Amino acid sequence: MLSVNTNNGAMAALQFLTKTQSELQTTQSHINSGLKVANAKDNGAVFAIAQTMRGNIAGYTAVSDSLNRGMSTVDVAISAGQSISDLLNDLKGKSLAAADASLDTASRNALNADFSALRDQIGTIVQNAGFNGVNLVDGSTANYQALASSDGTKKITAQGQTLALSGSIVTLTSTGTISTQAKASTMVATINASIGNVNSSLAKLASGSKKFQIQGEFVQKLVDTLNSGIGNLVDADMATESAKLQSLQVKQQLGVQALSIANQAPSITLSLFR
Repeated sequence: MLSVNTNNGAMAALQFLTKTQSELQTTQSHINSGLKVANAKDNGAVFAIAQTMRGNIAGYTAVSDSLNRGMSTVDVAISAGQSISDLLNDLKGKSLAAADASLDTASRNALNADFSALRDQIGTIVQNAGFNGVNLVDGSTANYQALASSDGTKKITAQGQTLALSGSIVTLTSTGTISTQAKASTMVATINASIGNVNSSLAKLASGSKKFQIQGEFVQKLVDTLNSGIGNLVDADMATESAKLQSLQVKQQLGVQALSIANQAPSITLSLFR
C-alpha cells in the first residue's frame, strides 16, 4: 500500500539507525575510557564485584604501608643492635687489655677513658634508634604490630628489645669501669654475657623483620592479582572494540542511505496522478 501518511519503511530504517547510533556511542565510550564496564549502568553486577575488589585493594595498600613502616622500624632497631654488638666487642678488647697485671697505671687509665667513651656511646645509640616515633631497643615498646589483612583484624608482631645499659640484656652498668686490674677482669665476664644477650636479641629482631618482609611480598602479589582480576572484569578489548567500531560506522552509513531511500517512497505516489 502506498501512503503519504504512514511510511513503514522509513520508520523501520530509523529504528535500525537509532540502534546503530546507540551501539556506536557505547563502543566509542569503551574506546575512550578503556573500560567495557565504566559505571553501574554498563553492568551492575560486574561493577559491584569490581568495586568490592577495589575496596580490598585500598585496604591492602594501607596494609602494605603499615608493613613497610614496620620493616623500617625494625631495621633501625637491628642497626642499633649491630652497632651495640660492635661496641661490646671493642669494650671486651679494652677490658682484656686492662686485665693484664703487667699494665702500667697510665696505660690502664688511657684504656679506661676509651672504655668509658664507648660505654656511653651505647646509651646514645639506644636513645636515637627510633623510627616514626617508635623505639624497639629502649624498652618503651614491648611489641610492635603492623596490619596484615585488609579488614584490620590480622596483625603481625615484632618483639621489642631493651638494649640500654644496666638492663637484663646489656648487663654492663652506666658506671662500669676498668680502672683497676680486678675490675677489668670482672668486666670481661660481664661483657661476654652482654654480647651473647645482644646477639640473641638481634636474632629476634631479624625474625620480626623477616615476618614483615614476607607478608609485604605476599600483599604486593595479592594486590597485583586483584588488579589483574579487575582488569579482566572491566577492561575493554581494544582490538575487538576497534573492529566493532568500523563495523558500526559502515552500518551507520548504510542506515542513513536506507532511511534516505525510504523517505523517497511517498514521492512515488505523485506518479499515480500524472
